[in-house]
Amino acid sequence: MSATVQVALGERSYAINIASGLIGQNLSDYLPHREILLVSDSNVGPLYLDAIEAQLGHARVLRYQFAAGEASKRLDVVEGIWSLLMTERFSRKCVLVAVGGGVVGDMTGFAAACYQRGADFVQIPTTLLAQVDSSVGGKTAVNHPQGKNMIGAFYQPLSVLIDTDTLASLPQRQWSAGLAEVIKYGALGSLEFFQWLEANMAGLMARDSAAMTEAIRVSCQMKADIVADDERETGRRALLNLGHTFGHAIEAHEQYRGLLHGEAVAVGMVMAARLSARMGWTDNASVERLEALLFAADLPVSVPAGMTPADFMHHMGLDKKVDAGQLRLVLPKPMGSAVITAEFDPDALAATLAECCS
Repeated sequence: MSATVQVALGERSYAINIASGLIGQNLSDYLPHREILLVSDSNVGPLYLDAIEAQLGHARVLRYQFAAGEASKRLDVVEGIWSLLMTERFSRKCVLVAVGGGVVGDMTGFAAACYQRGADFVQIPTTLLAQVDSSVGGKTAVNHPQGKNMIGAFYQPLSVLIDTDTLASLPQRQWSAGLAEVIKYGALGSLEFFQWLEANMAGLMARDSAAMTEAIRVSCQMKADIVADDERETGRRALLNLGHTFGHAIEAHEQYRGLLHGEAVAVGMVMAARLSARMGWTDNASVERLEALLFAADLPVSVPAGMTPADFMHHMGLDKKVDAGQLRLVLPKPMGSAVITAEFDPDALAATLAECCS
């Protein structure tokens, strides 16, 4: 099965190509450049870079690999990319190709955005989370000790190439982490998709090809529509951060060595839903329904042991959605909808944090 989703951004528009076996096809159609840098990590690079390079015989191809994991999402690692490009005298007309998960994609995009004030880049995401979320929309960044993704740029790729065959080698925990972002789309923007996920979660957990392709297609289409409407996250695009303010706080508290991003987002969605229910914006049945779907995807729904309300407030105060000193949250309303708001009850937030951290 295959599908194509268009991201409509005028002269920066591009296609998300979804197909089985895409890496084994003639990639010169997508990468006509003469200078290509393949960027990957120590887990993914050995699996796919040989196959990709074999399709690029027309070009000069270099590789850059770094240690796998969120802990590598640092400015000094990106500086290694720039140093290689300059040492090898790659021109501004080169292309950087991100082969891997969200960490690889975010760092490669940021490196491309800065190299000679902007080189091309292409995303080849190999994790479900990257395929449905981070590879689409042009957010690029590295982490800072005080916050996740605090140093970065909006910079769109030339294209996104999603080979669903890469998901076969994905560890089960990583697969479930990706499903958190898929569930997010249903929770924030489509009751119909949320219901489809409830009906098809068993197939998704078994990695049924048709179910995978449909989940990826719908998720990418929903994100593409939102990005086309609000590329630089001045309004509606912030809805995509449902669960992320709480989730990023968890990741930062654990120094990116505990829960995976998708796992932290799953917990964050539950926390946001509980706060919303406490304020009467949604009902307890919807919270339970969300928890049940996350549980069916083998995702955590509870705050890591030992984390306190004060820990959350500290890290949430550094969140990118803080505006003029005021925290904004994305909170679910009736299932399939959400709102970006600073008009939440601070006492309700305090009570929710106390409940979730107890």
